[in-house]
Amino acid sequence: MNQGKPVKPTSSSPGRPSGLSYLIGRLDRLISKRLKQALAPLGLTVGQYTVLSVFRAYGHMSNAQLAERSLISPQSANEMVNLMEQRGWICRRPEDTRGRVIPIGLTPEGEALMTRCDAEVNAIEDELMKGLGDDEFWHLHGGLRALVRLLRAH
Repeated sequence: MNQGKPVKPTSSSPGRPSGLSYLIGRLDRLISKRLKQALAPLGLTVGQYTVLSVFRAYGHMSNAQLAERSLISPQSANEMVNLMEQRGWICRRPEDTRGRVIPIGLTPEGEALMTRCDAEVNAIEDELMKGLGDDEFWHLHGGLRALVRLLRAH
């Protein structure tokens, strides 16, 4: 097997290795598996961690925006909000309602949970990036953000 080496260019993409989508998908699955293992002892799924991270970062958003940023369906987002509210991780602040957008914030329990989760996630990311220098890291980071922007625009 050709571990870590680019595949020879195909005629449809001269000068570039093929299989980029496959590599990204494979990396996604490996990271998801590690995150699942790290977050399970803390009582969270990867999806729940993602939603809590989005709330922490944005606070004010519609259910559709939450779903898009959390990579889940709007129905799942609504169910997750209700579950997290029941568990005391988030709270709604209807006094700050802006149209259909109800501000949601993390409770002190939610913040404490995220602090523990962040430590686990940061350890995984540190291990993933330990072979890269600062320039390589920032180049990769910028490239991935650019790909997301390009695909979202099309």
